Amino acid sequence: MVAAHPFADPDTYLDTPRTAGLALSPDGTRLVTVQSTLSEDRTRFETALWSIDPAGREPARRLTYGAPASDPVFAADGRLLFRRAADTADSSPKVLWALDFRGGEPQRIAHRAGGVDTVRCAARSDRIVVTGPVLGDPDRDEQVRALRDKGVTAILHAGYPMRHWDADLGPAVTHLFDVVGGGGIGGPDGAFTSVTPDAAGPSGGGVYRDTEYDVSTDGAVVVATRRVSGADGVTRHVLVRIGLRDGAGGAETLVDEPHADQSSPRISPDGARVAYLRTEHPEPDAAPRVTAQVLDLATGRSHRWGGDWDRWPTALAWTADSSALLATADDHGHAPVFRVDRASATRLTDEGAFTDLQVAPGGDVVFALRASYLAPPHPVRLSLTDGTVTALPAPAPLPTLPGFLEDVDVLVADGTRVRAWLALPEGTSPEWQAPLVLWVHGGPLGSWNTWSWRWNPWMLVAAGYAVLMPDPALSTGYGQQFVQRGWGRWGAEVYTDLTTITDAVIDRPDIDSTRTAMMGGSFGGYMANWMAGHTDRFRAIVSHAGLWALDQFGPTTDEASYWAHEMTPEMAFENSPHLSVAEIITPMLITHGDKDFRVPIGESLRLWWELLSESASPADENGETVHRFLYFPDENHWILKPPHIAVWYGAVLAFLSTHVLGRELPMPAALGVRPGRTGASDEN
Repeated sequence: MVAAHPFADPDTYLDTPRTAGLALSPDGTRLVTVQSTLSEDRTRFETALWSIDPAGREPARRLTYGAPASDPVFAADGRLLFRRAADTADSSPKVLWALDFRGGEPQRIAHRAGGVDTVRCAARSDRIVVTGPVLGDPDRDEQVRALRDKGVTAILHAGYPMRHWDADLGPAVTHLFDVVGGGGIGGPDGAFTSVTPDAAGPSGGGVYRDTEYDVSTDGAVVVATRRVSGADGVTRHVLVRIGLRDGAGGAETLVDEPHADQSSPRISPDGARVAYLRTEHPEPDAAPRVTAQVLDLATGRSHRWGGDWDRWPTALAWTADSSALLATADDHGHAPVFRVDRASATRLTDEGAFTDLQVAPGGDVVFALRASYLAPPHPVRLSLTDGTVTALPAPAPLPTLPGFLEDVDVLVADGTRVRAWLALPEGTSPEWQAPLVLWVHGGPLGSWNTWSWRWNPWMLVAAGYAVLMPDPALSTGYGQQFVQRGWGRWGAEVYTDLTTITDAVIDRPDIDSTRTAMMGGSFGGYMANWMAGHTDRFRAIVSHAGLWALDQFGPTTDEASYWAHEMTPEMAFENSPHLSVAEIITPMLITHGDKDFRVPIGESLRLWWELLSESASPADENGETVHRFLYFPDENHWILKPPHIAVWYGAVLAFLSTHVLGRELPMPAALGVRPGRTGASDEN
């Protein structure tokens, strides 16, 4: 084992700084990122802005201190804008601040009672556009807030949806605001003028909830996504143009398709076109498809770019001369950068997953964050001339890993090749065989291709486990047919892909085939629940926020209208794990947060009851059981609070050690579990 690394235990893991987000000044001379570090009392992560030298010669320099700062964006005049909480409360509304690089301390430049959620700036204009929640209408916002501050939490709904991930929707409605004034450091706050008087709608949060938008370089218009409710109950996203000059307003619809969503609009630097992502709505017999589209604003015609490119783009940016797009997309365990024009897509980078593309004004360089399972996100410079990727000095050094990574694949029964990452502890060999943990990703439309602080395999590797992270059917990065072959068949090809590649890995001489476990979250939790009822090959299974009874899940998830188009009732019944509860014999650790609206807590509550009362390994006459349920009353779909992260990893490692290694480890002390009740029944 490596002696010094941050994965020795959950506490050292939480101490590791984390980098996210990137902003480039309009002249290309300044690059800024955000670093999160654990607070002194170890209860939350605090963020600060750091300056990165685009040339890579100078070390990173911290820019902000005190109250957390986040979401940096540069104004046309070179000022760095960012959001900062109005007070010390975590839920406090965010205020707009600015830092002038010519000198001085950061200053507040714009404030409203409801706060600011997102910020965008024009590249060659003083235009600043933000989003923020409004109660009632902008003129009555503060009055309504005063009424609700007296203890009113009730929300009256007239449409769907009502919740999203971990938030109740409404009564606030999202508006886009033109921030007027506030340009001088130390001067009066800027004024907020709503440019979306049509923001209200029947669904919670209004038609601009979670809108994605871009401001033209001259500050004349905004192109944004807007929600439209269909007759079939499915909300779709359209593209609209909002004029900002001379008081012009009103949303003009640019793209509206009844059976597709439009997202991530990007206005070309010359203002002539808008690039965006188009996602076809799924149907029970057809998986969705994501393509890069470009709308010509003069003709109103839209075209798919990339030719026959068989990948799903995830982010778009224009080249400096407006001639092509730069896109990221999942691709065989990576998420590289591609150059996309109307006819083709060309891969520009090799290994790693790239995000936050920032195109330099000269056009020959792109800045980005790069990550992989070998390193968390860190800033890099990509040359568009020769494809060279150069790491830039980051706010903190990259962590040392407790093992090594391999790329493995297998040919499954239908002739499809399925690949995976395999993380192995240092010293793994035929003489020292590592126990294996199969870890299934969520989504299910996703891929194991980038670093995750939430689902980090190195925590298990440091404890001596090999971790297998496969991309089975439904995974992205292998083409449309790879997604389609698992569509609506969660318990079929996905299951056989996972078991086949697991069989291949446990046949390796450096893997201990007698000591295996399986775990997953969300869709991975579904697969954990499915596998529990369809195989006894594992010594332990960990299911986090997993779907259990699909007939119950469909109407109670926060996006029931989407689910209704994914599976028919017959398909949901055929693929529901709860039907096999009587076959479950493997010890299970179930974990779930009560504020999870995507996979409601009722899934795990029902699983827990049926596991104890109907499975092949039920509770005995004294109520004792090999199973455990780790419940978080104030967490959501993810476990995000640092003390809870430590508890989650600690509980998982204790449960696996007891059942896989045969060595009992104590559950985290904060759980108050008495000795001898760590993860198995007393006779163990």
